[in-house]
Amino acid sequence: MEGHDSPISIHGGGTLAKAIVSQSEDHWSVPDGAILSSWTRRVVAFVVDVIIVYSMLSLATNGMVQNFLNLSLWISKDFHYAAAYALVFLTSLWFYWRVTGLAFSRSLGQKMFGIAIVGEDGSEVTSKIWDSRSVGKLLYLIPIIGWYIALYEIARISQRHTHQSNLDLRNGTIVAHADSLPPASRRHVR
Repeated sequence: MEGHDSPISIHGGGTLAKAIVSQSEDHWSVPDGAILSSWTRRVVAFVVDVIIVYSMLSLATNGMVQNFLNLSLWISKDFHYAAAYALVFLTSLWFYWRVTGLAFSRSLGQKMFGIAIVGEDGSEVTSKIWDSRSVGKLLYLIPIIGWYIALYEIARISQRHTHQSNLDLRNGTIVAHADSLPPASRRHVR
């Protein structure tokens, strides 16, 4: 077999399985040893985050924030009150995800379920990426359209070997179990 290339080549270390998958998918490999988060953990953490922010706003506004859910207010001449509360709720969620992401590399809901957000190569996520991820997550809250987007994202997470949603792919991030990340990748995870 002299003069022939080997049918198996591994570039960048890791296991043979990871090398084959990353070459066939034409995609980066995840950090060694990282256990990627399932869609169920991610969805439950998302719901916990929404409940945390909604509860805090409900306490701060003496329950008035719930007016963004009032359909009769949306179709009345005073719809601007519902729109204002919806804007307050969405802005608060965006701010919450951005600040907790910068501070902990994950939201409080994700922290409860032991998952963290890192770059595909295990690096820390930048402020610009947290902004983009936060805005992208707000889309899931839009009635009907957002629910379709969320279901589509769940399907993508289940189908990809990296468990990445389209939002993750656009931002170059992965969602992994925090304790499974290599020490260099989790030093910024709190």
